[in-house]
Amino acid sequence: MDVFVLQLFNGLSVSSILLLIALGLAITFGLMKVINMAHGELIMIGAYATYLTQNLFQDYLPKSMFDWYFVLAIPVSFAIAFLIGLVLEVVLIRFLYGRPLDSLLATWGVGLVLQQLARTIFGAPNVGVTSPKWLEGGMTIMGDVVLPYKRLFIIALVAACLIAMYFYIYRSHEGRRMRAVMQNRDMAACLGVSTRRVDAITFAIGSGIAGIAGCALTLIGPIGPAIGTYYIVDAFMVVVLGGVGKLVGTVFGALGIGVFNTLFEYWTTASLGKVLVFLLIVAFLQWRPMGLVAMRTRSLD
Repeated sequence: MDVFVLQLFNGLSVSSILLLIALGLAITFGLMKVINMAHGELIMIGAYATYLTQNLFQDYLPKSMFDWYFVLAIPVSFAIAFLIGLVLEVVLIRFLYGRPLDSLLATWGVGLVLQQLARTIFGAPNVGVTSPKWLEGGMTIMGDVVLPYKRLFIIALVAACLIAMYFYIYRSHEGRRMRAVMQNRDMAACLGVSTRRVDAITFAIGSGIAGIAGCALTLIGPIGPAIGTYYIVDAFMVVVLGGVGKLVGTVFGALGIGVFNTLFEYWTTASLGKVLVFLLIVAFLQWRPMGLVAMRTRSLD
């Protein structure tokens, strides 16, 4: 039972990380239909924003306040990634709507530029971020099973981001405008909705969530210029498996991939586990091409 509970928690932990990474991609790719290959670099920007926040606390504030740097790093990571995503949309992405191959190549090039810029500023070697003391240790349950506070905090952070995005998309005026533009751009424009503003804000919000994901990844290990490339493929798989354009599908997709990946790695090896998960996803999409949760539409195929 101890082993089962530990593996279940590990699967939930992996799922929460994938969900946080894929949540921003679910907006830019799922709703806006933009293949943003620079999403991993936006994650990297959030991670380095956390690193800079830590250094500022170390250099300019009393040691007694250092443990609270991470609380400030979360909104800082979101804000910096939000602004960079906004600039990227205004300068480049706005000209590539409806051109998926062009957006793929352009954002891939932007990602390479951002990686080289990070190597120039911070150097090629990975850097470490010191976790706050209140996140050290773990919660002991059922004898020898210890749940790390870092992983529990990430799960809570993902839940908070998911609830915030749900209320923004489905319970706010801006979210209503966003869904209207994504479903029928011409009709929304005729009703007075500024489609250009909606596009820019939506892409920027997706980028900001990627920044929060980078902030959370600093709790797991060291960060470097290529940290986002390790997760971008899994994030696309989560969005496609869950169903393009559906938030609840993204949640189920992340849970499925995270849990099955952990179980297969426990029974086999890490590499073989990923291969088995990928084969299951391919087989499932052959059966349900629209994913777990298909978007309802009134258009005829």
